[in-house]
Amino acid sequence: MDETVAEYIRRTVLKIPRDEIQMMLQKWGFLSEAQLQTLNFHQVKDNISQDVVQLCEENSADIKQAAVLDIIYNHTYHNKRMWSVYQMKKTGEELEYFDLTDFKKKFKKRLRSALKNVTITFREYEDNAIWIRVAWGTPSRKPNQYKPSYVVYHSQTPYAFISASMLKSNLPLLCQALVVASNYHDIREMELRSHSLNSLKDIVFKRYSQNFQTYCPKPLQEKNVEPENVDLRIVQENRSEKERIQRVNQEVFGDGPQPILEFAHYRLETMFKSDPKMDVLDKKEPFRCLVKFSSPHLLESLKSLAPAGMADAPLSPLLTCIPQKARNYFRIREKKGLFPETFVSP
Repeated sequence: MDETVAEYIRRTVLKIPRDEIQMMLQKWGFLSEAQLQTLNFHQVKDNISQDVVQLCEENSADIKQAAVLDIIYNHTYHNKRMWSVYQMKKTGEELEYFDLTDFKKKFKKRLRSALKNVTITFREYEDNAIWIRVAWGTPSRKPNQYKPSYVVYHSQTPYAFISASMLKSNLPLLCQALVVASNYHDIREMELRSHSLNSLKDIVFKRYSQNFQTYCPKPLQEKNVEPENVDLRIVQENRSEKERIQRVNQEVFGDGPQPILEFAHYRLETMFKSDPKMDVLDKKEPFRCLVKFSSPHLLESLKSLAPAGMADAPLSPLLTCIPQKARNYFRIREKKGLFPETFVSP
């Protein structure tokens, strides 16, 4: 076994939490059950990694087997990477039968026609997700296994989730190979990014519960009353208002958990209006600015504003529509000139 392969396997094992190493090695399937039983998983991780490498030496492991172990680790800990959503398009509405073997063949052929030194590894999962790992090299250097790109493609859908390596120049090659292999004609980034791959899937595949506001908010009433002077009518009014807020919040956000987004951009573009006689503005240029929202869990934060008494219920549709507009990826011009055009979660 090559020394670089041995070192890569060792480092991959070291990344795995000790109580999960045995489970991941079993998923890997490269080592036999008899070999796994010889491992002591209660010793320090460095010793475990050395023992795993020694067993891989006996099996003559190569970089492809090592790459599969890396895919298993990244599939389990996908939130350690930054994922971007890409949408592909066809020229027509025709549906084609998806052939996984043909997909792999086209993907490899397209990528290797542009760059010879690449390591391409595939792994299929039960939810029709094809995980693709690409380690990039140069015409004169072997692929760098420590900075791979990842693609998660769901067959029969126009969506792909890409976690690019630091070598940004290779991203166009990756997109071209994906378009050719999946029989599409165009691909574009949706400007929808997150560490939570599952949340991105929930948004683009509409797998979350959220209704949409169709009524006007009711102002909250002041409730600053001393306990000893409480009027029963006020208590009932406050209780009714809390119940209304809870009901409205549920109608707007739905019953299920919200997709995890951490950042949202709103671009404001509006025209100043003034008396023509005053001649305040010489040019008819619109006023532009960028409004940013950030939170570890933006949608859940917005959902909690009304119950906490920090906002009227229901919230403005400009805030509650974030996942819907991110999925549809088009601009909506509001009367006040607000464009919710970019939704990002770093």
